[in-house]
Amino acid sequence: MRHAAVIVNPTKVPDLDLRRAEVIAELAKHDWAEPLWFETTIEDNGQGLARRAVDEQVDLVFTCGGDGTVRAVIHGLVGSGVPVAVLSAGTGNLLAQNLALGTTLAEGIATGVTGRTRAVDLGEIDGETFAVMAGIGLDAAMLESTTETSKSRFGALAYVFGALSRLRDRPFRVTLRLDDGPPFRRRVRMVLVGNVGRVQGGLHLFPAAEPDDGRLDVLVLSPYGLRDWLGVAVRLFTRSRREDRRIERFTARTIRVDTARPMPRQYDGDLIKPGTTTRIAVAPEALLIRVPAKTAQ
Repeated sequence: MRHAAVIVNPTKVPDLDLRRAEVIAELAKHDWAEPLWFETTIEDNGQGLARRAVDEQVDLVFTCGGDGTVRAVIHGLVGSGVPVAVLSAGTGNLLAQNLALGTTLAEGIATGVTGRTRAVDLGEIDGETFAVMAGIGLDAAMLESTTETSKSRFGALAYVFGALSRLRDRPFRVTLRLDDGPPFRRRVRMVLVGNVGRVQGGLHLFPAAEPDDGRLDVLVLSPYGLRDWLGVAVRLFTRSRREDRRIERFTARTIRVDTARPMPRQYDGDLIKPGTTTRIAVAPEALLIRVPAKTAQ
């Protein structure tokens, strides 16, 4: 029989004992053995547990938690040759949404054990990996203002409230350099770097993003007032690719962002220390992930 490990964030999964029994039952339906079961802690957010699962020579690692848990597990699996499968939990699950990995437990298990293995890119920021996107400015400030209590009460809508509370934050000056191109300057509200295109609510920030194209997508937002914000919102929700001074998109393999003052930063929903210099690079085909067999290459 084949063996899997399941890495769970217990703070994101209600009725944990019931969920464990359901996972065991679903795997048994596919003739897989009872999985190793690991729960994240303050000391180990999933990265070390993933490496422990690899040492146990499992065939597959399931991760069940928010985007931060998924990111930590992925970081622990890079270079191991062991694929990951995602079981949706928490308020984000953006990687699962972007790759159509399923929203129910049964779908997630089935994708893991009957799907195909796809090699996808990751982003690297300050020595850490991310699977979805990294942000500087308003995006990270929104996360600072979104509490666990509000996420539990309002779900993904809590991020909207967090963003609205920071719309009056001052714009900041940045110098960007993409690959070996010349640096250029902007006065912005945020800079986003994405590996995939969709965020909460089905909003496509990067309509052309592909997770295995060897490049990262860059979004620079520079609205100055309410009218600008409304224009940006319309363009994003309609997936318009038209650009002007308020919204610009680029692609690159390496990105350097220098800011005039320390700015909030995040990657896959985890805040990192504010800084003035951020270096981001693509790691091509660094992750093996199980996706539904019927999805396109």
